[in-house]
Amino acid sequence: MSLQATKEHGVFSWNELVTTDVPAAKAFYRAALGWELEDLNGGGMDYTMAKLGQREVGGIMAVPKDAPDMPPAWGSYVTVDNVDARVARIAPLGGKVLVAPRDIPNVGRFAVIADPQGAMLALITYFKKE
Repeated sequence: MSLQATKEHGVFSWNELVTTDVPAAKAFYRAALGWELEDLNGGGMDYTMAKLGQREVGGIMAVPKDAPDMPPAWGSYVTVDNVDARVARIAPLGGKVLVAPRDIPNVGRFAVIADPQGAMLALITYFKKE
């Protein structure tokens, strides 16, 4: 999949592991899938980029401090044209907004929603690169 395709509205564009044990997860996925892992520290959050060669394929991070009961899980992001406008549609459709829209510095604006059955999904509008 080309980078352009991942930024198209309605397309799954990113996968991210949130876990209680980042070092163990890194060791597991490095051995199991052959991922190269690059630690990124910034914006008050530690993040590990998973790569196949030069291609970024996902991310790994610790469970956020404000969600201590969250179980380890993989989450997916879908690119949307305007995250704030899309999130405004969620409650009237029977869903819930779990994380209100907020910025990821130098990446984009995201939110986390749940559908009426409770399945979670992250939505993201990537910032345009100058």
